[in-house]
Amino acid sequence: MKHAPIRPATARSEMLSTFGLPIGLGIVLLVAWQTAVRVADIPQVIMPAPTDIIRSFDGISGVLARHAWATGSESLIAFLLATLLGLTVAMLLCTSTLAFAAFYPHIVLFQLIPKIALAPLFTFWLGIAAPSRLTYATFISFFPVALATMTGLTRADANVLRLSRALTANRWQTFFFVQIPYSLPYFFSGTKVAATMAVIGIVVGEFISAKEGLGYYILYAGSRGETANIFAAMVVLCALGLLLYGLAVKGEQMMKAWWRG
Repeated sequence: MKHAPIRPATARSEMLSTFGLPIGLGIVLLVAWQTAVRVADIPQVIMPAPTDIIRSFDGISGVLARHAWATGSESLIAFLLATLLGLTVAMLLCTSTLAFAAFYPHIVLFQLIPKIALAPLFTFWLGIAAPSRLTYATFISFFPVALATMTGLTRADANVLRLSRALTANRWQTFFFVQIPYSLPYFFSGTKVAATMAVIGIVVGEFISAKEGLGYYILYAGSRGETANIFAAMVVLCALGLLLYGLAVKGEQMMKAWWRG
């Protein structure tokens, strides 16, 4: 006797857990936020309600779009630079014992320094233009990529490595055909972290020295007491972060499809 397929039900449950529950919780939190602000009669300058934030988009959508382009384009460039730099550093340190011994302790040491404390230095060294923000954002974003990729390169399956040596594969053949494939999930995990760090780095740079960008606009709106506009800019920032994160996820999916094919 044939059994009814259960794939549709499984797919629906996966969709519910992936999208339904987070969206449902978000709606509940927004309703609670709206209710609390209205019941407590909190002034809009202190805490605007979600409806106030939505209404604020009507008058500033064009301004937000202009500032979002400045922040988003620089965040994308910083993310790509951080990914390339992190991958290069990881491959260098994992293929050279001398490089690992010389550079890795210093990389870890730099990561222990509070990143926000370094932002003014980059402005002092490189000026108030985009290069200082890009350099700073790249600097704070590359380490997750480097560390995650290094972890993946060193955790390749020991049995496969022994098999490669038994088949007389040289060091570089083992590295490119065994270690790199095993490191890909780790690499893309690092890029997902770097995506958010790149946006943070650009915004911090805009807080210190910029004439455009969402970080600059948040400071401007704050000086005028336009709290709803600040939240609106933060919503756009979240969207930019999600776009960069989605770019990393899409890259991972494309790599998996290409590798399986």
